Amino acid sequence: MKENKQLLLVEDDLYSAETLKFALEAKGHKVAMATNGKDALTMVNGKQPQLIILDVMMPKMDGYHFCRLIKFDARFKHIPVIFVSSKIQDTDRELGLACGGNEYIAKPYDLNMLIDTVEKYLDSSEKEVTNVCV
Repeated sequence: MKENKQLLLVEDDLYSAETLKFALEAKGHKVAMATNGKDALTMVNGKQPQLIILDVMMPKMDGYHFCRLIKFDARFKHIPVIFVSSKIQDTDRELGLACGGNEYIAKPYDLNMLIDTVEKYLDSSEKEVTNVCV
């Protein structure tokens, strides 16, 4: 049986966050939520998520800054980051990927496509761990 993962969802729009959290929990995952980058930094330490879903425009610290901070920290740089943002210009996407994001998905997004993307990264991290143990 596939192990369910701890995810961190960082989104300041509570309606969007709750909708996505519900869908991820329906897949059996544990989802911690933060509404800004500063709180998310604290949660990364405590929750040790296997994947982060990250908005860009948030109070206290934007998603780009948060992503750079965790990707420069050896303890967290392996965690996949999926940006989900209403900033949809090519330069926004390029910046998100340059900051260390693995994917950059524009809002509004197809919920099933986002869930599939999350599962793809969780499955690949599971395979990497399996390969290390062999």
